[in-house]
Amino acid sequence: MHIIDAARSLVPGVAEGEVVHSDEAISFWMGVDPATGEVIDRHHPLCGRNIAGKILLLPGGRGSCSGSCGLLELIASGHAPAALIFAHDEPILSLGALVAREILGRTIPVASVGADWFDRLAACGHIAVTEEAIVAGGAVLPLRPPSRGTLALSDADRAMLAGEEGEARRTAMRLVLEFAEMTGATELIDVAQAHIDCCFYTGPAGLAFAERMLATGGRVKVPTTTNAASVDRARWRAGGITPAFGEASERVAAAYVGMGARGCFTCAPYLLDSAPSRGEQIAWGESNAVAYANSVLGARTMKYPDLLDVCAALTGRAPRIATHTADGRRATLHVEVPVLDGHDDSLFPLLGYRVGLIAGYDIPAITGLERARPTADDLKAFSAAFATTAGAPMFHIVGVTPEAATLSEAAGLDAGGAITRRASVSRADLRRSWGELNSAEDPRVGLVSLGNPHFSLTELERTAALCRGRRRSDEARLVITCGRDVFTEARARGLTGELEAFGAEFLNDTCWCMVDRAQMAATAGAVMTNSAKFAHYGPGISDKPFHFGSLAACVAAACSGTNRDEPPIYLGE
Repeated sequence: MHIIDAARSLVPGVAEGEVVHSDEAISFWMGVDPATGEVIDRHHPLCGRNIAGKILLLPGGRGSCSGSCGLLELIASGHAPAALIFAHDEPILSLGALVAREILGRTIPVASVGADWFDRLAACGHIAVTEEAIVAGGAVLPLRPPSRGTLALSDADRAMLAGEEGEARRTAMRLVLEFAEMTGATELIDVAQAHIDCCFYTGPAGLAFAERMLATGGRVKVPTTTNAASVDRARWRAGGITPAFGEASERVAAAYVGMGARGCFTCAPYLLDSAPSRGEQIAWGESNAVAYANSVLGARTMKYPDLLDVCAALTGRAPRIATHTADGRRATLHVEVPVLDGHDDSLFPLLGYRVGLIAGYDIPAITGLERARPTADDLKAFSAAFATTAGAPMFHIVGVTPEAATLSEAAGLDAGGAITRRASVSRADLRRSWGELNSAEDPRVGLVSLGNPHFSLTELERTAALCRGRRRSDEARLVITCGRDVFTEARARGLTGELEAFGAEFLNDTCWCMVDRAQMAATAGAVMTNSAKFAHYGPGISDKPFHFGSLAACVAAACSGTNRDEPPIYLGE
């Protein structure tokens, strides 16, 4: 056998089986069915393939921070891959495997092997993984285990690790420490606040984790906000949701509120009065929120895997790695986009979606938008779409975002940074992405879904203005999700009453990514949305075809019950 240079064992274990391979990353939440192991992302090459029991080779993960919960539920249900082998270190899915070992007493091996050996292993039909090596095609690839005992700990860290502040903090600190060592951190930092993404019901394992941490004395150490839940906590009993699902969802949400988290239940925590400031070290989950906090607010958070965000909230500590550091925030990719005069609000979600596909794991610096003057809502839509298709935790838009007055500043060229890759986006590229997001062939629209991420007050104002003097068609529902803080303010201003007079409905606490096939079954026709994120994930999680377009096009579809999917004029012929 040929012995090659060592790769990294991220989570040790033993497995053997048939290889399933893709050169395209995937999200394990909304991209893979946690109950069956089937790939349900309609845009992924493996869609329809079952990965249970396979040795799965991927470049890495992308999209949702909840991929860790997705893998945890797959391991709990017995439908996980036998092992995960990545080209690059993959913190989100590795954390899911670590938590499975902690609460289930079993896990799967996870390793990263580098780009060259990823390609070689992908050509193999069968692979065996041990705690020491990967064996495939007559070659032995030694696995270097995570470093242990190299992390500098404070006295307070050691006290938590020893259980002096209770069992929940000891568990949380142990997971923070294991994750830090796995990712190569040399020290921990204090975080000023946290945002817990996993406040929705992912399955029995996620619920068990939440209730175990609560039962063993879990209490947040820093101000903590809660992400969207699985249901509107005030309306779900009248909304056709099964009692078993609704009650499980309530238990998850109640567990995190019981630990002292603020029960705001929004996927747009940057709209709250507690939004962080530039340079503030925070620990946020939820992929769109991470991208917005890093890129638009200039706060500092890595893309926290679900469940690690809980551990950071309980300990107030996090690894000093990646975008927590100045070096980790530098752009390494320059993306040029064309000047698109006369654009509407569909541009920024569409552009974020395309740039994310190009970026992968590189932080991009985007030029060409200096004259576009994007609003906070535009940047919100860009962040959500970018976080759907990219693995990177942030972006820079030169002349727009706070750390990118120039391309040189975004890349840190004066401090040793470098642009290692260049790319461009054309109108033809954007038209292709438009076609990918518009999967519906039938022009009939049964549901117009707005609020992924949760709508802001200004988005509600714009929607009310578009609806004024009009009436929703009997053929199409218009449903808006938003956080309760925004909803309360909108109601005080008369916006919700005006929208309800048009025929709109509201959901609080939950968001569209939490809606499953059963809840959408009664919807006739296709779904229309202005969210590139939901247009990407929606077909797989709802089993419905989708239309994507501007906010004005969404309101028009709600009025007529139809949409023609014609690309906007700014995209050209």
